[in-house]
Amino acid sequence: MSTTRFIVVRHGETAWNAQGRIQGHLDSPLNEEGLAQAILVGERLARERIDAVYCSDLGRVLQTVQPLLDRLGMEPVRDAALRERHLGVFQGLTGAECQARHPQDYARFHAREVDHAVPGGESIRQVYARVARFFDATARAHPDRTLAVFTHGGILDALYRHVTSTPLEKPRDFPVYNASLNWMRSERGHWLLEQWGDISHLTRDAALDDF
Repeated sequence: MSTTRFIVVRHGETAWNAQGRIQGHLDSPLNEEGLAQAILVGERLARERIDAVYCSDLGRVLQTVQPLLDRLGMEPVRDAALRERHLGVFQGLTGAECQARHPQDYARFHAREVDHAVPGGESIRQVYARVARFFDATARAHPDRTLAVFTHGGILDALYRHVTSTPLEKPRDFPVYNASLNWMRSERGHWLLEQWGDISHLTRDAALDDF
């Protein structure tokens, strides 16, 4: 049976993560902690057999993946499908600032209204569709291979729901950590979760994604 194994990694901690500021398609660089996390991720994954590396094209992910690429001597496949959810007018703001400036949209955002798009951004359902499409197609393209995929918290949220058939509207009851390793496999289109939220390679607890 053809099996594709994935190790999916969220980027390291950024300055905006530490401030509780929403990034979306905007960027802030990895902070000192995030840079250290990236090195630890590279050290851990260099012990795995990895046949290809895919990553988001946003800067915080490119910083996170670089230590692994240096160890493996590989080039990644950069794909905009792995970008964080576009959060429109929320981007660059803290949760408190969103609530003050856009109270109705922020309430609908926190209620997980799956077809509600923040002005200028994407809905939960739109993000889920591109995540499912990317991972299903990539699994078919790489039978019997192990792939490392570096991405964002919102993408991991959608991927967990795709792999486990968790409803989109259900409140998140699983962690999404900075620099976490998340292991799963696809066997002829059937997804199986192997391990989620592994931060055993880090020196202290990673930050949780609240969005």
